[in-house]
Amino acid sequence: MQPKVLAEFYEKVFGKKPDMEDGGYFGWLVGNCFFTVGEHSEAQGKSKQPARIMFNFETTIVKEEFERIKALGAAVIKEPYQMGEAWIATLGDPDGNYFQLMTPWDSK
Repeated sequence: MQPKVLAEFYEKVFGKKPDMEDGGYFGWLVGNCFFTVGEHSEAQGKSKQPARIMFNFETTIVKEEFERIKALGAAVIKEPYQMGEAWIATLGDPDGNYFQLMTPWDSK
């Protein structure tokens, strides 16, 4: 696990400095959620099961954000594709954790 490397990566993804920085932990207010990276005594090295839990970032411009974040050095796991009305793309961060870009979900 590389908290500083992850913090630098997600700072570029979110386009802003962390909203919180404390003792090797970094956090951003992202929409209505707080996204944090930091050290954990039981996490070492790259993710061994990166698809076990994936988080999604909603955006109306999936293809454009995919290209922007890919250019930041994210690993391409799956190029943008359409599922029904939604667009989805899967990327990997520097620790190998997967995350997805998705068209906003309409819960109506």
